[in-house]
Amino acid sequence: MSNETIFEYVGKHPSGRVKIAVTDIDGVLRGKYISTEKFLSVAQTDLGFCDVIFGWDMVDQAYDNSTYTGWHSGYPDAKVKISLNSFRKIPWENGIPFFLGEFIDASGNPLEICPRQLLQKIISNAAAAGYEAKFSQEFEWFNFAETSHSFAEKAGKNLTPLTPGMFGYSILRSSERNDFFSALFDLLKQFHIPLEGLHTETGPGVYEAAITYSDTLTAADNATLFKTSVKEIAYKHGIMASFMAKFSEHLPGCSGHVHQSLWQNNSNQFYDATQPNNMSITMQQYLAGQLYCLPQILPMVAPTINSYKRLVEGAWAPTTVTWAVDNRTVALRALTAGSKSCRLETRVVGSDTNPYLAMSACLAAGLYGIKNKLTLQAATIGNGYKDESNGRFPKNLDQANEAMKKSTVAKELFGETFVQHFTETRDWELRQFAKSVTDWEIKRYFEII
Repeated sequence: MSNETIFEYVGKHPSGRVKIAVTDIDGVLRGKYISTEKFLSVAQTDLGFCDVIFGWDMVDQAYDNSTYTGWHSGYPDAKVKISLNSFRKIPWENGIPFFLGEFIDASGNPLEICPRQLLQKIISNAAAAGYEAKFSQEFEWFNFAETSHSFAEKAGKNLTPLTPGMFGYSILRSSERNDFFSALFDLLKQFHIPLEGLHTETGPGVYEAAITYSDTLTAADNATLFKTSVKEIAYKHGIMASFMAKFSEHLPGCSGHVHQSLWQNNSNQFYDATQPNNMSITMQQYLAGQLYCLPQILPMVAPTINSYKRLVEGAWAPTTVTWAVDNRTVALRALTAGSKSCRLETRVVGSDTNPYLAMSACLAAGLYGIKNKLTLQAATIGNGYKDESNGRFPKNLDQANEAMKKSTVAKELFGETFVQHFTETRDWELRQFAKSVTDWEIKRYFEII
């Protein structure tokens, strides 16, 4: 759509306003409404967002360890450039125009710690190497018959799941709240987030959706907007949706698997019928790169304390640095049957990730393997949880963050400025958890000690 057509739609929309949003380091959309007149005046230049967007955590607590901004800098405005190519109409808000923004520095260059800008940098690296990267992300999430008010009143405890029982791939359960189920499919499509599939997963009130494959930036935009859109649509049906990696110790966690492939001239460079398992040398090196890099950059795909509650043995999430063909116990699942569909599924990624950072991590690590012509280790046979030949992933955020701080590879892939800021934010997250007294501690220690 041309800029002229976009501006015409915006100018004629009866609401007289535009919704814009940016993504913080945790993948949370932060945004506001601006008037049509304001939008048209800044659409091709920039506007200001308080740089506290990168100076606080997901619950708006200000970091005290951030180099980028803080009380020491006075939290000035940062510049945001509106991405006109991200234009969409929000169907559940009467078609109000919506745009994503991305941060730039004082000179107009991409801000190094902006997640959307980071991904575009990695995409440019892929293009320089001759590849068009195609990605998609799939999500699992829990749905509850709750509102934000009832959730607060219950202090997040004893929540009512949307439907009871496990019931994965259930025709019955998907028909029980078909109003919500159908609204997701229909409204997301209208919002230009097309789904390949939507079904119930094992667990009370759990859904899984696979977003249609696309170029990488569109895939990340779609994945980011998917999470917020699902929550907004759920609100309208008296439902709360949660993308926590692990809601309950008694239930499986929620994944955010990333699917990816590299293309040249409409040809899938991962497929080669002359190679074992149809895996080209390019694909082998790409996998080898992820196996080498991911343990050093794990917080980008497992960013929270809770992420590591999901990465446990026997819970449909990987714990070892492994790969195999069509095996759901390993970290990297190669799907190589067809020349068009040949792809890699990175299964260590959780639903709680920032999609821009998760895709940046996957693509940068894969390109590292190609650039350095890394050799792929032997595939796992059988149970990937038992194959420790290439090691295990860090067991918690503390271990993972320390590994990323020390990694020269992380700095090579993403730059020192980003790595410093991102690991500072994970240090903050660790400190907030460390001073918290959990229900487990009360139950275990209150009376007996």
